Amino acid sequence: MSSRSQVLRPKGLLVLLLAVLAVAGGWSMGTWQARRQGDDQPRDALLQQLSTLENRHAKGQSSEADQQRLLELLVALDRRPEAIALLEPMADRQPERWSLRLLLAELRRNQNDRPGAEREVRQLLNLKPDRIEALQLMTLLQLEQGRGDQAQAQLQATLERLSKPQVRPEAMGVGLLLADLLQKRGQPGQARAIYLRLGAAFPRDVRPLLAQALLLQEKGETKGAQELLAQARQLQPETVDRRLDKVAAAWGLAPLRGSSPSGSPQKSADAAERQSP
Repeated sequence: MSSRSQVLRPKGLLVLLLAVLAVAGGWSMGTWQARRQGDDQPRDALLQQLSTLENRHAKGQSSEADQQRLLELLVALDRRPEAIALLEPMADRQPERWSLRLLLAELRRNQNDRPGAEREVRQLLNLKPDRIEALQLMTLLQLEQGRGDQAQAQLQATLERLSKPQVRPEAMGVGLLLADLLQKRGQPGQARAIYLRLGAAFPRDVRPLLAQALLLQEKGETKGAQELLAQARQLQPETVDRRLDKVAAAWGLAPLRGSSPSGSPQKSADAAERQSP
């Protein structure tokens, strides 16, 4: 488990964006998951569905739900150029649906058209400059094209803008993304400074503490990581609960339910009970 706002990885991103599209279009997540399970059908069955929907779309008779399903099938069957051709007019017609433009950008990126993907993301950022998903993809694209300095400068400027005159909620996501980028660029000290700044600005949010704990754990400083996890649990004991114990166990640390911020454990019998499912 990582609390940091990761620079997005290719794996699973298209599936995630399709889920966002479906829910934004009025489907429940349960409905979308049921449709996803349908994609496990034999390839011939999917191709038959695809042919039916393509014919309907070509005749101008496809509904929004039909187009959504057609898009899912094109992506599932790795027919990315056709998915792009379907998405382009959809994104132009519905600029308020930011997830359409973001998915279009990711499809272009998957076709190794990074400049085209970046153009799509810039269109989105022109309308929604603080949309964290767009900033994540832009950061990834800039890194892949060897422009880490530009990515860092853009995120720093965005964070400063969101911090004045008062800190806005969006500053948290941007700050976590910036800190993640700083770590990837070999600047852990600057990343930690961002986490401390976020912690001061959002004292009831556990994410800066969890991110710092992960940073220390990756450096082998397990004691410091455990102390930060214990502090995070004290901030929101009613919501964090056993999830932090699982993080600690994954890192080879003692469970946190009975730990103080200094890391002193309670009785071993209690610890054994806490580790039970």
